[in-house]
Amino acid sequence: MDVGRGEDDPMLVVNLTPLIDVMLVLLTLLIIMLPLRSNMVKVDMRGGHGDLIAPIVNLGADFDGTMQWNGAWIDRATLNCYFREASQADPRPETHLNPNKLAKYDIIAKVLADAQRNGVNKLGFTGLDQYMQ
Repeated sequence: MDVGRGEDDPMLVVNLTPLIDVMLVLLTLLIIMLPLRSNMVKVDMRGGHGDLIAPIVNLGADFDGTMQWNGAWIDRATLNCYFREASQADPRPETHLNPNKLAKYDIIAKVLADAQRNGVNKLGFTGLDQYMQ
């Protein structure tokens, strides 16, 4: 911006550098934030068919290989029977696997393989906050 001036008047010019810096920061934030909004998961919360609520099964895996099915101690053969029953139930139960912090990977991998082999497809991990300490 140049204002008419006389010979001894100072020249008035607006410094655009801070304005350009602010605009670049805002543009960068806009570019970063746009993809996050497009990754939303749309969930249909309406009743659906029959409004059946899936039961939850709490499966615990201890460090020595022993398992708990809703608090009852079971062996691996019984676990496979329970997995088969769960895969054929209507509605299929959600299995929440809570491994002990000291459990070996081999034990958990066998449980996951048994679940997959027997058709259990609603399985998730719980109690993961014990690993954050």
